[in-house]
Amino acid sequence: MRLAFPQERLDCLPICDVQLNLDCRDEIIPILRALQHLYGDAQLRRELLGLVGKDVNKTSSRKHGRRGLSYWEITVLAAVRLGCNLDYDKLQDLAENHRRLRLIMGIGDWQDEEVDFDWRRIEDNLIKLRPETLKKINDLVVAAGHQLEPQAIEAVRGDTFVVETNIHCPTESSLIGDGLRKVVTLAAALAALHGQPGWRQHEHLLKTVKEIVREIGRAARAKGQGADRLKPGYKKLLDLAEDLLERARQLLQALTFRVAAEASDPLGAAVGGPKRELLHYLLLTEKVCGTARRRVLLGETVPNAEKIFSIFEPHTELIKRGKEPDPIQYGHKVLVIEDAAGFICDYQVMANGVLEQEVVVPVMTTLQERMEGKIQRASFDRAFHTPENQEELAQIVPHPCIPKKGALSGRQQQEEATVEFRQARQNHPGVESAIGALEAGNGQERCRDKSKRGYERYVGLGILGRNLHVLGKLLLARDNAACQAAKSKRKKQAS
Repeated sequence: MRLAFPQERLDCLPICDVQLNLDCRDEIIPILRALQHLYGDAQLRRELLGLVGKDVNKTSSRKHGRRGLSYWEITVLAAVRLGCNLDYDKLQDLAENHRRLRLIMGIGDWQDEEVDFDWRRIEDNLIKLRPETLKKINDLVVAAGHQLEPQAIEAVRGDTFVVETNIHCPTESSLIGDGLRKVVTLAAALAALHGQPGWRQHEHLLKTVKEIVREIGRAARAKGQGADRLKPGYKKLLDLAEDLLERARQLLQALTFRVAAEASDPLGAAVGGPKRELLHYLLLTEKVCGTARRRVLLGETVPNAEKIFSIFEPHTELIKRGKEPDPIQYGHKVLVIEDAAGFICDYQVMANGVLEQEVVVPVMTTLQERMEGKIQRASFDRAFHTPENQEELAQIVPHPCIPKKGALSGRQQQEEATVEFRQARQNHPGVESAIGALEAGNGQERCRDKSKRGYERYVGLGILGRNLHVLGKLLLARDNAACQAAKSKRKKQAS
């Protein structure tokens, strides 16, 4: 069974009475202080844990089964994971050994053997949280922060940055090699399970694929002969891929007919998952082979929209930002809007091919409605500019600030600008500090989770960690402005 929040125990202080080390500048202290604040507000706690409970026990009852992590424990672990930029192994170690973290979770000194924080168990619970739920939780945290700083929402600033997916540098040969490795491995396992012939030499086939991919890599690094030096290797790889993919198709057809003919076969249900996985990688590998044939053998120019940049993360988009040190990145653009207190009051993972100028008006319309019209000033950079956006944003926010493109237009706009426009333009670069904090402190430089949903969840967890850190800093400053935990670690080191 699962509890919403822990019951009070003799060996554990009440969560709101846990004393934190205010002389410690580690990022976990503000996060724990913010969690204490959320837990102490009964209404806020019910809303937050209700959101978590709907995801964790969406199709099951929390009253049955063995003891599971409580909704509050899941919330604390989710906050600390990217609030401190931890992997699951380090998170497990903290959950087992960090005394104040355990007290904030409501775990007493007598419960060492009762609660299991294996990293697999933590991961299995955290991946139940949906990205939509994390966005609602972030809204609750921001609302709690605005109760402390009600004027913070009057001025916001937004920008985009790229959160990369966890992939290697893509080439057609390496992608075909990845796809064939999965297809051959899955096909060999299915054939062995159902007694189908044709895959006895699967290890030799994998070795052959690897050798051809290496030959293409050596040819690509060689000088001379132009692009024609890649054609022999790619022709050999594509011929082998065509043969292996055809054999995989025949295996899938044979298994489909067998399951249809033997409906009482107890293995029929078990075959569904691996079959779908095999078909998934087969189709992706076919698409990469088609792209490679068109680009290398036929000499065509293939648009990026038609390419796949990862067999394992096919949602990845190639983004050319032209900024050093990474002018080309693989991932997705994420729009963040920061208020004057440092809270990320809204964020959005942008779909493939969508430009900044296409999202600014819908996002600001929704945010202004949620904030009940309190936003007075909003600033963005030139990438968000269109004449229509200038007009529509002026109807949403009293003082919009989007610089126009072009030297003459920008100079004229600056000369005719109001005091609010110039002040917003002067303060706008501060959003880069928030983006730098997300990348360096909250794991948003590269996503470590898998799948598109996992990517969106990862971004939501990073934003949650940042907002809790900002909320905790505000609370610590109010408790004791002179304490080390309330001061910025970066400023302290600089001084």
